[in-house]
Amino acid sequence: MVRTPLTPEERERGERLGRLLREARGPRSMTEVAAVAGVSAETLRKIETGRAPTPAFFTVAALARALGLSMDDLILRCALVPA
Repeated sequence: MVRTPLTPEERERGERLGRLLREARGPRSMTEVAAVAGVSAETLRKIETGRAPTPAFFTVAALARALGLSMDDLILRCALVPA
């Protein structure tokens, strides 16, 4: 299956998500947060650095829960700002 390339806007949204998760993680280690969320530390690293700009919904939901974030807030903060 060939995946269509992401648009610059989709990449930017993924980078915003990564920054938000990194900020919410604070001083906690990637390993600690990833374990609580039930994902690998490498998955979290890829999301935080923007290398995985379109993570699976349930991965984001698990990370949000582990970090005490609401999905509504993440959506609002990651949504593209209309031009």
